[in-house]
Amino acid sequence: MDSLSAQYINFFSVIFEDNHLIVVNKQPGVLVQGDNTGDIPLSELVKDFLKKKYDKPGNVFCGVTHRLDRPVSGLVILAKTSKSLERINAMFREKTIQKTYWALVEQKPPKEVDLLTNWLRKDGAKNMSKAYDKEVHNSLKAQLTYQTIKQIGGFWLVEIELHTGRHHQIRVQLAHIGCIIVGDLKYGARISTGDGSICLHARKIVFEHPVNKNAISLQAPLPAHRFWQF
Repeated sequence: MDSLSAQYINFFSVIFEDNHLIVVNKQPGVLVQGDNTGDIPLSELVKDFLKKKYDKPGNVFCGVTHRLDRPVSGLVILAKTSKSLERINAMFREKTIQKTYWALVEQKPPKEVDLLTNWLRKDGAKNMSKAYDKEVHNSLKAQLTYQTIKQIGGFWLVEIELHTGRHHQIRVQLAHIGCIIVGDLKYGARISTGDGSICLHARKIVFEHPVNKNAISLQAPLPAHRFWQF
């Protein structure tokens, strides 16, 4: 690891970079975009990294294409040009980007593999969502597929493929079937990780490069946290 990358290792590590994109492995606890906490978000940290790396005197473009919740770790795509930002945003809208997550959950899932379909309603005041089995007022349809990989101690490792991108979707849909993510106290977890993180990790992302059209498949190492050391 070079000295510049070492300066940012507590915030992110670079998984892929070219003239159009930079894909990083975000550490839990880092905001993707700024909010009212005033904490420095990932987008600004990556801008600072790029500015130093290329010794740029002026502003650096770094566009946010999607988000991860603050306590979640894993892959985030950031655009280095306005053209790539526009194209990646279109790909997310068209659902041509495949995202795979890993989660450690407190209870054994009811099935080995299942498609979960719920309607989620966001409570902005509490920054939470609630899952319903049928459509309710102001709800949005949410779908994911999960696969139970294996039991690890008293937990279960689950792989999730998102089909929609809703507020707290994986967290609330898994909690709805009794499989609360380790550390997710907001949704009823019994066990805290001790640092505010939850055991949800954006593990893999597969997409077509927005400019050169090459197939890209990227995977992020798990956080260096005792709950993930299996």
